[in-house]
Order: sequence, then C-alpha cells, then structure tokens
Amino acid sequence: MDKSAIIFDKLEQFIKKFYTNDLLRGIIFFIGIGLLYFFCTLFIEYFLWLKPAARTLLFYTFIVVELFLLVRFICFPLFKLFKLQKGIDYNEASKIIGNHFNEVGDKLTNFLQLSQDSQKSELLLASIDQKANTLQPIPFTNAVDFKKNKKYLPL
Repeated sequence: MDKSAIIFDKLEQFIKKFYTNDLLRGIIFFIGIGLLYFFCTLFIEYFLWLKPAARTLLFYTFIVVELFLLVRFICFPLFKLFKLQKGIDYNEASKIIGNHFNEVGDKLTNFLQLSQDSQKSELLLASIDQKANTLQPIPFTNAVDFKKNKKYLPL
C-alpha cells in the first residue's frame, strides 16, 4: 500500500473516531438534559394541577424539545459519521492532530498541501514520501480521548 494512502486512511480513522466521540457525548447530553427536562415537566404538572389545554401544551412542548435534543445531539453526529453531512475535512483534522501531538505540528498540514499539488515532480513526490515516512508511526486516533466524556456523566 502506498505510504500516502496509509496516512489518508489514518486520517479517515481519526475522523470516524472524532465523530464517534461526538456521538457518545451527544448521547450523554440527550439522556441527561432529556431526563432533567422530563422531571421539570413532571414537577410543573404535579404542583400546578394544570387544565387539559395546558397539559396538552406542556406535552407538545416536551415532544418538541426532545426532538430538538435528538436531532442536535444524536442525528447531526450520526450524519457526519456516515458522511451524509459535511464534517471536518483533512485540513481541520490535521490541525486537531497537530495540536494534540507536538511532534506532528505542521508536518501533516504540509503533507496534505503537497499531496494536493497538481504538478507531480520527482522532488515533490520524494518530499511527500519523506513526510509520509515521518508521520506513519504516529497513531492519529489517540488524539481523541473517550475518557474526557466522563465529566459529562453527572448530568
């Protein structure tokens, strides 16, 4: 397999893990905020003894809020994960990876810029190959940490 293809494959794996992490955080938010809103709705109904029209309004408001939370925190990350919606591209992913790994820095961004150049000279191909060799041992997926989502669990 071509070395630059390996780097692009690792970038794809990073993007998938990035959106999987976003989906996990969204599920935590959906459940946490949804339950909190559900308890607030029950609290209002229990103490105010609303009339049927107000209960109906409260019910439909609850449904709309829950649908909004579902779309915002679960559907959007799913759409981006399965590439149904535009998400981060390779350049944005390279910036995130560069911020996480000090040894990568701008090397990945330079690699992507060189790879996009339409004039493929031998010097350019050698430079792409050299940058791919330096980037190959770095695990890009380690830039996404699922453990950071633990701070949202008390919700």
